Amino acid sequence: MILGIIAFVLEINTFDVLGNKSWILLLIPVLLLLLLYFLGRPIFEYDSDGEALNFRNNHILLVFSKKNIKDEFPKYKLIKFNIINALIFKRLYVYISSKKTHISILKYDISFLSRKQINDLKFSLNKVVKNNQENKQEDNTAKD
Repeated sequence: MILGIIAFVLEINTFDVLGNKSWILLLIPVLLLLLLYFLGRPIFEYDSDGEALNFRNNHILLVFSKKNIKDEFPKYKLIKFNIINALIFKRLYVYISSKKTHISILKYDISFLSRKQINDLKFSLNKVVKNNQENKQEDNTAKD
């Protein structure tokens, strides 16, 4: 964006190569900035080692860094997950059990993950969900 503004000022004051179309030098960085905003946070980290699940979702641009997400919760709280694959973006919805509201939904942008990374994420989360369901069934049979 800053380079676009500098190029625009130089174009108007010094070079005058584009003439009346020098506004394009401002439009292109603005469109790229909007594209980065709508695609979501490109840095997604997931860790399932140990007894807790760790999710971290950050943006590389400082302008959007106020919306960084970092969540950590025990594996047994994971109920289910859902991956939404739209044309432009992909989102991960994680449903966890909570004492107050019974179910909380956490949202993460995974647009920049490759197909293999998404498949690995699905495999890992499915493993945790399946383990939780088996433990829940064992607890129910033990109570009976």
